[in-house]
Amino acid sequence: MVCPVGRKQGEIGAGAVLIALAALAVAVSPDHWANLVLGGLLALCGAALIAHGLTLRAPVLEVEDGEFRYIRGRYIVRIPFSDIGSYYLLSGRTRSLGLCDMAGRPRVFPSTEGRRASRPYLPLTGMTSRHKVDAFMAGAGIPQRDRSLTTGG
Repeated sequence: MVCPVGRKQGEIGAGAVLIALAALAVAVSPDHWANLVLGGLLALCGAALIAHGLTLRAPVLEVEDGEFRYIRGRYIVRIPFSDIGSYYLLSGRTRSLGLCDMAGRPRVFPSTEGRRASRPYLPLTGMTSRHKVDAFMAGAGIPQRDRSLTTGG
């Protein structure tokens, strides 16, 4: 799964299912050693999945002290409001936030994955509502970029 929040929910759900299967395996035949070992392994795997799922964090957008902040784990982007002209949202498997400078050119950010590549967007989660991002950016005073090719009139 690509989306951190979807992945988090998936891992927690799968861990709960494994723990339920562990209880079922032990309940079927509690006096047989194979069922006890299978139940123990399923319970350990389920607990590990739940623990890992609880550590996953979704990206955070913040506005403070005249700057825009994007935080995803140890990856932090800080941009003064004077350098942001507009924003746009990219939909797809992983919803992403693009920021443009005052001239309308997309800003380039280092990759969040630690690779050397750079990208013109910041990955959000697939479960992030477009309306929430629009409301956040409007509250911060950052206008949406007009992506249409026509003058619209």
